[in-house]
Amino acid sequence: MATHKSAVKRARQAVGRRSRNRAYVSSVKSAVKSVKAGAEGAKAGKVKADELTKIFQDAQSLIMKAGTKGLMHKNCVARRVKMLAGLVKNATK
Repeated sequence: MATHKSAVKRARQAVGRRSRNRAYVSSVKSAVKSVKAGAEGAKAGKVKADELTKIFQDAQSLIMKAGTKGLMHKNCVARRVKMLAGLVKNATK
């Protein structure tokens, strides 16, 4: 455990940051899952194309912000957005 006053403070800050980052990454994962589920629903005719597009735009926004915040690598961000865009495109044909 840290013994210096400044090190104790940095450890305390790190705990807060870690919980905040984990929560944000969790919301990104949930958004990706909702897009995948929406794409499956669109293929089955349960979800409309405009609803799926809205879900995708929200997920894309979260993913891009995660990249900006440094929670995800920029190539990972690009890969995920491209994958989701392909799912939406195929589902709305």
